[in-house]
Amino acid sequence: MQLAVISETHAIVIDKVEHNPLTINGHPAWASLFELKTRQVTPLEMQSNSFCAGGSFLSNGTLINVGGNPVVADHTSAADFGDKDGLQAIRIIEPCDDDGHCSIRISEFHDSVRMASPRWYNTVLRIDDGSAMIIGGSKKGGWINNDTVNNPTYEYYPPKDIHGSNGMPINSPFLKDTLNSNLFPIAFSLPDGRVFLAANNDAMIYDWKTDTEERLPPIPNGVRVTYPMTGTGLLLPLSSGNNYTPEVLLCGGSTVDDKKPGSQISSQDPASSQCSRMVLTKEGIQAGWEVDHMPDARLMPDAVLLPTGQIIIVNGAGSGISGYGNVVNQVGVSNAVNPVLTPVLYNLSADLGSRFNSQGMPSSSIPRLYHSVATLTPDASIMIAGSNPNLDRSEIEYGTEYRVEWLSPPYMRGARPEIRKHKGNVGFKETSSIDVNRLKSDSDLKLVLMDLGFVTHSVHSNSRMVYLDIHRISGNTLSFEGPPSGGVYPPGPAFMFLVEDGVPSEGVKVMVGDGNSPEVNQKAIENVLKSTQPDQYEKSKGNQGSNDDDSE
Repeated sequence: MQLAVISETHAIVIDKVEHNPLTINGHPAWASLFELKTRQVTPLEMQSNSFCAGGSFLSNGTLINVGGNPVVADHTSAADFGDKDGLQAIRIIEPCDDDGHCSIRISEFHDSVRMASPRWYNTVLRIDDGSAMIIGGSKKGGWINNDTVNNPTYEYYPPKDIHGSNGMPINSPFLKDTLNSNLFPIAFSLPDGRVFLAANNDAMIYDWKTDTEERLPPIPNGVRVTYPMTGTGLLLPLSSGNNYTPEVLLCGGSTVDDKKPGSQISSQDPASSQCSRMVLTKEGIQAGWEVDHMPDARLMPDAVLLPTGQIIIVNGAGSGISGYGNVVNQVGVSNAVNPVLTPVLYNLSADLGSRFNSQGMPSSSIPRLYHSVATLTPDASIMIAGSNPNLDRSEIEYGTEYRVEWLSPPYMRGARPEIRKHKGNVGFKETSSIDVNRLKSDSDLKLVLMDLGFVTHSVHSNSRMVYLDIHRISGNTLSFEGPPSGGVYPPGPAFMFLVEDGVPSEGVKVMVGDGNSPEVNQKAIENVLKSTQPDQYEKSKGNQGSNDDDSE
């Protein structure tokens, strides 16, 4: 359900509390460490229910996993798992960079580290000061959001005292106006420090430092792009060649009316093939969205940036909406059917109408529907996993999917350049050098920084690619300049790839910035702890019987 690459050798996989076959300390595990080369899996202990949580790395490399679900006593009781309420949880995962011998622990301190409000289906975004902005969500588990459970606010980790909040949530008119289809909003930190947000079929740019919104033109043709009409989005690659001008791409989703009850929605309602693209400058916003179409309509797609600057789109369904147990004509209890099994390549520099290509792409036999994920990995292949559009572990169609697939672009098969030596950190505006192995002396070289993102529910939070300016190449030494600011690349972990004539090296992990923790405001922390109680929303599980859990 949630996937993040945490080192050159490992990824972390996070699920919900359910009866997975992998166990730890006498109960099923709902988190694990995945070794990318050997495919070995190590179960991890997690205290609280991480069902539908978000996540982000911080400037010091710490990964936080935020929010989740109450204990659902009717189906996955504490007697089975011993789990805690996850709605306010902030789970802390320290970085792992020890030459393949990764050992991590997920820490939770509900008495002293927690959110000020409950969040289910929230998005977590690293912003330009290296802290995490926690966006929206619902106050309890359910299905389509509504004004009785909507949490139309932001808060930060570590907590900030801005706009008179003293660490407490800050209201968002945008997240009120975008009901009902506004969970897991799509968000990107922009080079000027502001934040792009898309929810339902609307979008805006939010200045978190001044608490002001700039509303953008609505997404064309009534296409909704956030849960449960789930599409996906990416911030396109940034470079000094166009002064780091930001451009966003939103693909897939649905035109289903988010005010309809489930009894009037069908699993056969068609998904959208639309991809909408906008340059986020004054002129670009005035010009509006540029509309293109994928070869296949997709709900719940995953869009993955490649080091080449191309994009792979995988996973998803041709019809229905996200969730399970809600609509008519379900398969099993999946709200979506007609899985799309063939990836598509998007060439963002091609002319409109000729950017998509599925020619030569391998088709899978595994449906990847609700609760599936995909990410670029350090060797530049794509890891694809998940799919569980049923309650708990299930063998009914479409059953719980534990198989992992790997999509290997053609560049995986030939000789590749190599980054042989680097110092491990990249400073802003700082000139650095790396030792490289080139394939040819006259080749075209590009050096890119990539954030591989925290992936869940088609949201690739923090996914990012920045071209670095190469100053000089002398023999095997390449000198380059770090990104100009935390707006262009928010301080924190990155993977660096050398791309030679369109062929990328394997990525090496570096830290961008000074590697320090984001600023800690002790007074704001104290106010959050004083104003809230640990797991104070746990009482909601008394109302969280089979109806809510089935209608997720």
